[in-house]
Amino acid sequence: MPSDARILIVDDHEDTLYALESALAPLGYRLGRATSGDEALKQVLRGQVGLLLLDVRMPGVSGLDVVRYMRRVEQTQHIPVVLLTGFGADLELSSTAFGLGVADLVMKPIDPWALRTKVRYLFDTHQRHLALQHEVRELRALVKDHTEAGEHPPRPALPHPDARVPTQRGQGAHTGELEQDRT
Repeated sequence: MPSDARILIVDDHEDTLYALESALAPLGYRLGRATSGDEALKQVLRGQVGLLLLDVRMPGVSGLDVVRYMRRVEQTQHIPVVLLTGFGADLELSSTAFGLGVADLVMKPIDPWALRTKVRYLFDTHQRHLALQHEVRELRALVKDHTEAGEHPPRPALPHPDARVPTQRGQGAHTGELEQDRT
């Protein structure tokens, strides 16, 4: 996914949207907002969403309905989702949410420090995953092009088996040699 991916915050209460945006602003990520499940789905399907913070209970299309739909569509099924709820711990909600592959279920009021940590981890991990997928596709295309042209794909250069691998300071039997080299 390009670097212009954003975190989409979805809640039907304007004050909650503002509080979440304020909590996440120090991370420096692009933030988007939606006030309904329908609006969230439209933005997610347009692309460039790398993480969804989603209120569970909203009028019309609920947060769980949004997740159910996202998991059925190939382009959105792997976007990490953090569900937000103000109704306390609920075993049925937890079971349903995690069964749908939600990354986390967070109770309101939200601790900004904990939320930043979770968001940073989930967003960055998802971006790295997408970058690796892109690289794999490029490498497969390169191999396919070489194969169709009757060539063998280039092999990576490997060091000679007798090449000496440098040791790290304080590890292995060569520690004494490192100390001698410094004197």
